[in-house]
Amino acid sequence: MTENAEVPEPSDAVADAVAGNWVDRFAPPATRPFLRLSRADRPIGTWLLLAPCLWGLSLAILATDTARPNDLWIALGCGIGAFLMRGAGCTWNDITDRDIDGAVERTRSRPIPAGQATVRQALIWMIAQSILAFFILITFSPAAIILGVVALIPVAIYPFAKRFTWWPQAFLGLAFNWGALLAWAAHTNSIGPVPIVLYLAGIAWTLFYDTIYAHQDAEDDALIGVRSTARLFGDRSRDWLRLFLTITVVLFGLAVVLAVHERSILSLVIAIGGPWAMGWHLTWQLAKFNPDDNDSLLRIFQSNRDAGLIPLPFFALAYFV
Repeated sequence: MTENAEVPEPSDAVADAVAGNWVDRFAPPATRPFLRLSRADRPIGTWLLLAPCLWGLSLAILATDTARPNDLWIALGCGIGAFLMRGAGCTWNDITDRDIDGAVERTRSRPIPAGQATVRQALIWMIAQSILAFFILITFSPAAIILGVVALIPVAIYPFAKRFTWWPQAFLGLAFNWGALLAWAAHTNSIGPVPIVLYLAGIAWTLFYDTIYAHQDAEDDALIGVRSTARLFGDRSRDWLRLFLTITVVLFGLAVVLAVHERSILSLVIAIGGPWAMGWHLTWQLAKFNPDDNDSLLRIFQSNRDAGLIPLPFFALAYFV
């Protein structure tokens, strides 16, 4: 028996939510629209936001050869902050895209176009999440606090990008990978070449996975005039994805070399294994890429949680050798 058969989906569930997710199964009905605005029923976005934070923190620890108890709080704070700020960002996205979402099959069941939440309620919810995230941010270093405030700029701009550029995925990359800069700064109270190169690698990674994701809506987007890299690349998407994959691995590897070059050769070799192994995972995704199979596109996109976490054991081992 399938999971959907064992756990019937509620009539107000969002169409592209994970089947049998905890929001639909356990959350009180009054809270569900707000949790859905935050995409709590689809945790992949939180993982994609958190992964660059953990990369930045890990490379900062390797570069300084210093692991402190406070780093545990930085990692935990980034995790909670990723959940909250992803929720606030998605709520903002749903507010700005409410008319577009209502015209797209995959998104018309989201809370605002479905009439489960008003714009005013969504705004209040967005502000509440942002305030909670700010309380976490102010426990970090001064440099990280400044970066956290500046991060609001790409977050605010992203939902409008699809209206004025064919590259909204690049704007998503600017927002989603900011944690690489912030987590590095939280550990070092500074910024430098390593987090910047790492940030650029993360942007290339986002272009890879979100172009795959955008192919789900390519037909609807064409009808309503919404732009995306999936529509821009069309039949050339596989070649562009291969390019983004290569840029991701090369820049990620460069960031590792810059961070670890003063450690032992063994430590450097192990650390380089992180982006190398991630690259193989992205290569597997590319081999599975079929722009005409929406179910497969969603599964490939969701597998980027694993891709983003793959480098971390390599970094941990590199620190102890």
